[in-house]
Amino acid sequence: MIGLLRGKVLVRQPPSLLLEVNGVGYEVEAPMSTFYDLPDGDQEIVLYTHMMVRDDAHSLFGFLREADRALFRSLLKVNGVGGKMALAILSGMSTDEFALFIRSGDVKALCRLPGVGKKTAERLIIEMRDRLDGTETGASAMNTPAAGRGGSADADAVSALVALGYKTAEASRMVSAIFQAHMDTETVIRIALQNKAKG
Repeated sequence: MIGLLRGKVLVRQPPSLLLEVNGVGYEVEAPMSTFYDLPDGDQEIVLYTHMMVRDDAHSLFGFLREADRALFRSLLKVNGVGGKMALAILSGMSTDEFALFIRSGDVKALCRLPGVGKKTAERLIIEMRDRLDGTETGASAMNTPAAGRGGSADADAVSALVALGYKTAEASRMVSAIFQAHMDTETVIRIALQNKAKG
């Protein structure tokens, strides 16, 4: 089981990144909260990882904060929540925001996340209330994003939102509503998700 990786990010294509560790490239899926905090340049980073093994695929998920990985693992224990939905939840709100919505029983706020309907939101509230101790970080995951990465930021943002579970048409609307030429991909995604969370 791979629990931690230390290396340099070679490729960023939210929600996936390619991390080089001693000459080996690891494809890692990460929440947007991790992308927002990645350093520029070729600095080494440490990712806390969770490996998911299924019959048809082996997936590796990475997080800059151990609290995010802990919440991700707790979410996987909820009936009906898989890796993709757990990643979308961590991308759409910080661990603190999630804990607040769970404890306040805010079904409406949770339903704004892709793939989360009323029944799933109610199940999350019931099953996650007792699992949240220690997951809060005391700081919002929506930090200032890194500088521009180049490429077609709007198209890349739409692709990333689709990968997180949004329908293509909805992702396109979310991006077109806020996109400006000077924005990089991660900025577009961050603002689109923030707007979605506000409803």
